[in-house]
Amino acid sequence: MAIETPWGEIAVSDAHVHFFSYKFFQLLTGREPAEVAAQLGWEAPLPDPEALAARWVNELKRNQVTRAALIASIPGDESSVAAAVAAHPSRFHGCFMFNPIAPNALDRLSSAFSSGLRTVCLFPAMHSFSLASKELEPAYEAIAAQVGAVLFVHCGVLSVGIRQKLGLPSQFDMRFSNPIDLHAAASRFQNLKFVIPHFGAGYFRETLILAGLCPNVYLDTSSTNGWMKYEDLDLVTVFRRTLNAIGSQRIVFGTDSSFFPRGWHRAIFDKQVEALSTIGISAEDANRIFNSNFEALITPSVATPG
Repeated sequence: MAIETPWGEIAVSDAHVHFFSYKFFQLLTGREPAEVAAQLGWEAPLPDPEALAARWVNELKRNQVTRAALIASIPGDESSVAAAVAAHPSRFHGCFMFNPIAPNALDRLSSAFSSGLRTVCLFPAMHSFSLASKELEPAYEAIAAQVGAVLFVHCGVLSVGIRQKLGLPSQFDMRFSNPIDLHAAASRFQNLKFVIPHFGAGYFRETLILAGLCPNVYLDTSSTNGWMKYEDLDLVTVFRRTLNAIGSQRIVFGTDSSFFPRGWHRAIFDKQVEALSTIGISAEDANRIFNSNFEALITPSVATPG
């Protein structure tokens, strides 16, 4: 399975897809999911997460996408993504939002790993914790001890579109959004792979510094990268600076796709292909960014506490 590009046919994997399940809507709003979906003008997910998983499999096939990382996008919805991964293990890699300072956090972490999920997603601005806090050490140690674990950390600007559309409060604290705060943990747990989405979402320079210092830090290209307006940047410049700073081996393609009927966000892929084609990267680098880096990222390796 491959997509025709300026570099020929290449396999494409998506490192960033939100799995907006029936349970996700329930946990987010406390309302009937069909009612919420109707308000948004979206397709309502069925109560069975396997049905939504099948919808995504068909969508990936239609777009010739090989594999996708699915994110359980609210704490407590781990079971939905675990069901999707169990039903289609060759198609999906399981990720889940995790609040490391919540009660019983380590028990929830252990349960998620036991269910087959492997990427832990931290949102420090959303849950108001410092990535450099001693309070997070037990969580870092537990994640690093898991074979095949990956730690995804959202830094920079955090804007959750579904919350805005529904008028839900977004009381995020940007004081906790600087990727530099991750330096101590990334340096200590060198066998653990870290992912910073959206090129740092406004902390671009700091993200490049972190990735330059820590060879276990990857950058995820997902979303429209609207943060670029704050630095008067464009996607060509962002890719060029990233390639100059860390090379092509730690850049992973993503879309930030989330809901139906839009499905897989093809326009994001097309814009990134256009930007990288403008730069003139090689077919080898294109294959890395759009597929093989993600495969390397999620390939299990023995991680040990520092």
